[in-house]
Amino acid sequence: MQLSDLLRERGIDPFRDRILVLRHRPDELTLRRKFLWVAEERPDLFNAYQSTQSRRVENAMKSARYVASFVGHEPNKAIFVGLYAMKGHKPVTYSQYWKDKAHRELKAFGMRGFTGGRKHILKFRLVEVEKFQDLKGKLIVDWPGTDRAWSRWAHKKKNIFSIAALLEESRLKEGMPDWVEIVLNHRDLKILPRSWQHKMEEWRGIYFIFDKSICKGYVGSAYGGDNIFGRWKNYARTGHGNNKYLRQCNPEELIFSILEIDSHARPHDEILAKEASWKRRLNTRYPYGLNAN
Repeated sequence: MQLSDLLRERGIDPFRDRILVLRHRPDELTLRRKFLWVAEERPDLFNAYQSTQSRRVENAMKSARYVASFVGHEPNKAIFVGLYAMKGHKPVTYSQYWKDKAHRELKAFGMRGFTGGRKHILKFRLVEVEKFQDLKGKLIVDWPGTDRAWSRWAHKKKNIFSIAALLEESRLKEGMPDWVEIVLNHRDLKILPRSWQHKMEEWRGIYFIFDKSICKGYVGSAYGGDNIFGRWKNYARTGHGNNKYLRQCNPEELIFSILEIDSHARPHDEILAKEASWKRRLNTRYPYGLNAN
């Protein structure tokens, strides 16, 4: 079975409806590492990312009625994100492009975006087609030809998108690593996959925050209703969690990791004693670190 067969089954004709198939794989390594997260957790940012293209792809998109969007997760394969109806386009200048909140947020994730090499670029209005949403992350296709050619017309005979898999669970939902492997920056906290959030809501223990710019650390504990995700969600929102010396730090320089996971049956005073022990061993009390006490 091919992608064209699946489209026809759902009332979309690749020949009549002019479908441009895109395989997104950001050149920027930082963004690429998080792009599955973006596609799954932030569809608004994903759509903002694909709404502007190179001059060559612009020309193709101007004549497309639909865009079938995929993410390149491994060589010669692509994960389906959605089918989007083309609803027009408009030129935007460099200044207008970077006034867009979504583009600024993507820049924080590592996207270079519009560099101003052209007087303006086209911004396309793409609206997701709901009847294909059940396939998001579950449809895997073989990508024909070279990975470098990441835009192709669905109706051309040489572009055979064979269906490699139809999964029960979305591949966009990345598996969670063991807690000892978790190292996150402040931006990561804002787009944690929901499956990670649910797991971290169960964890209590001791965590570590390190400021790369001043090479100082902070030790904190999480227990009770907060647990680790509750505490880190607060850091994601405020950047400092109302801690005296973390307020003086740039959130973009902070790295978050877990020192120890503890039992739910552990009394609070014993967890606090462990926190104090980690502070002594890592020497994180001010002025050598960022703990006020």
